[in-house]
Amino acid sequence: MASIKLISFEEELKKNPELKESDIQTLREWCKKQPHLPKMSNSELALFLYSNYYQLEPTKTTIDTFFTVRTHVPEFFCNRDLINNKELKKATKTVINDLIIDRAIQILEGTTREGHKIIYGKLIDSEPSHFVYSDALKLLFMIIDLWLYTEGTYNGHILIIDTKNISLGHVARISPMSLKKFFYYLQEGLPVRLKGFHVTNTSPVVDIIFNMMKPFMKKQLMDMFYMHTTNDTLEKFVPLEVLPNEVSGHAGSMQKLYKKQMKKLADHVAWFQEDEVNHRVNESLRPSKAKTATDLFGIEGSFKKLEID
Repeated sequence: MASIKLISFEEELKKNPELKESDIQTLREWCKKQPHLPKMSNSELALFLYSNYYQLEPTKTTIDTFFTVRTHVPEFFCNRDLINNKELKKATKTVINDLIIDRAIQILEGTTREGHKIIYGKLIDSEPSHFVYSDALKLLFMIIDLWLYTEGTYNGHILIIDTKNISLGHVARISPMSLKKFFYYLQEGLPVRLKGFHVTNTSPVVDIIFNMMKPFMKKQLMDMFYMHTTNDTLEKFVPLEVLPNEVSGHAGSMQKLYKKQMKKLADHVAWFQEDEVNHRVNESLRPSKAKTATDLFGIEGSFKKLEID
């Protein structure tokens, strides 16, 4: 197993002149009064503070939401072991030396013209019965987590989802509740400065998914949400050369990029295991009333079942 090198607080101070040690100390004092929260390093606190543009109160809310969601949404944040978790390994169809993949999710090395990092996802296997939405998101958040803890703050991220191989069969495997959980965490708990959400190669099927998503998207996210039928409109936001070769880019083949990403996850299995044990809330110690998944997201059966003819 490779040892993980986490970004240090000293590195964050050098990167961000606006980052104040006094603000970190204020957050540290607040954390002492939140016994339900796990222990956090200064570099972790800097990540949350930076993502909230150095506003202390929103930072506190994000910290609590981040750890609370990860505790109460096990389908996204538990059993994140690419080597021993059979379901996750099956979902990726990737055994590090195997080049067969069913979905490509990665943080690309290139950036937008504004310098924003690009999180790119594409479904390779078009067979709906092979698609497990929760496992796709588990993989996405594993990749983001490892990147955040090793690279630290960044002035912006954009998310690009290529929907070329999405069909009605895939739509039927996405529940409104799982979408609600995803968008709640994306908007309230993920410590990044999200600058754009782009869906490419759209079709009428994607319109159905968008209508499912809309109730869970705040205005701020809607304002940065774009759907593209071709790369012509995407190019206004993202230089196409930074994308994988298969989608008009020059960043390298999707298989090569994804294999590299999967190896990195597999090399850090121990880190993901430690995270699951030590980076969750203890609801029995929460100063206020303990929270449950129902408190956060409501009751599963409260959504009407999606019927597709």
